[in-house]
Amino acid sequence: MFADWTSFVPHVKKSFGALGKSHPKMLAAYQSLGTAAAESDALDAKTRELISLAVAVTTRCDGCIGVHAQAAVANGATEAEVAQALATAISLNAGAAYVYSLHALEAVDAFQKS
Repeated sequence: MFADWTSFVPHVKKSFGALGKSHPKMLAAYQSLGTAAAESDALDAKTRELISLAVAVTTRCDGCIGVHAQAAVANGATEAEVAQALATAISLNAGAAYVYSLHALEAVDAFQKS
């Protein structure tokens, strides 16, 4: 097992509170981002959590993965829906790696010519 997610997520949430005591305006601003993103009813909560989980994978944020996995389950996401969202994240990362590989090749070429 990579992590004890059911213990890790409460620890992350508690830690947010600890940092928030030192920097309450920063925590309030951070929380406002989530509130603002949820204001529209164009996407339901489950869909937003599936997107959040996929983005968490692409940004490699364990805290985000745990929090949004918990929220996806709480909002009724099925294993098949989660798997499809994660497959989309994988395909996007592969695409980004391909594009950045082109950047690397271009950089190597530039240095070979200089």
